[in-house]
Amino acid sequence: MSFTDKNVLVTGGTRGIGRSIVESFASKGANVAFTYRSSSDEANALVAELEERGVKARAIQADAADFGAAEAAVGGIISEWGSIDVVVNNAGVTKDMLMLRMGEDDWDFVVGTNLKSVFNYSKAAYRPMMKQRKGRIINLSSVVGVMGNAGQTNYAASKAGIIGFSKSLAKELGARGVTVNVVAPGYVETDMTASISDGAREAMLGSVPVGRPATPDDIASAVLFLASDGASYITGHVLHVDGGLAM
Repeated sequence: MSFTDKNVLVTGGTRGIGRSIVESFASKGANVAFTYRSSSDEANALVAELEERGVKARAIQADAADFGAAEAAVGGIISEWGSIDVVVNNAGVTKDMLMLRMGEDDWDFVVGTNLKSVFNYSKAAYRPMMKQRKGRIINLSSVVGVMGNAGQTNYAASKAGIIGFSKSLAKELGARGVTVNVVAPGYVETDMTASISDGAREAMLGSVPVGRPATPDDIASAVLFLASDGASYITGHVLHVDGGLAM
């Protein structure tokens, strides 16, 4: 699987799943731009690491919920590199609590980051990909968006919305050679899940038939497949990478 000379944009690319996706594309020869929120040192170090592999790399500081920033990011990539071939909407946050205690700001923050960001970057790439008659949009959802989870009404709503959005967009763009798919991870060991208590972790793993959490590389492998030529006849699909959790 090679992505030599392909131009890729990953939102939320400095940590966890996003970083693994960024590094995986670069290892296959892709030029990779990624967005990040706050850690410039970490982002610049990642750019240097990618460039050492002989590919072009670009770090873009942006609030994922900012539509203007998304347009600027996509426009900058096309201006500098000539095209945008793959968009991976990975940026995501959690703010978990029972709805009884959830404030409007808690809802708006999670839905704005997780769901609106997918609209922002897909919208920015829509016309360029349509004109070039090729492209891949891959959106990160979650099995929580399929199954639901107590204490995560905001997160579950945002991730379920990504699925409906992606299926609709796939129908719009399919005839133009652009596919839109979803990867729905289960329990993944990242910084975001590190704060889960041992008891909660064991209870969750007890529901996973393969008996282990996913690694960020497990998720990145699925993303790379959906971005590849081998997946050209797959669109509007939700690929669960969850060890059987949501069966």
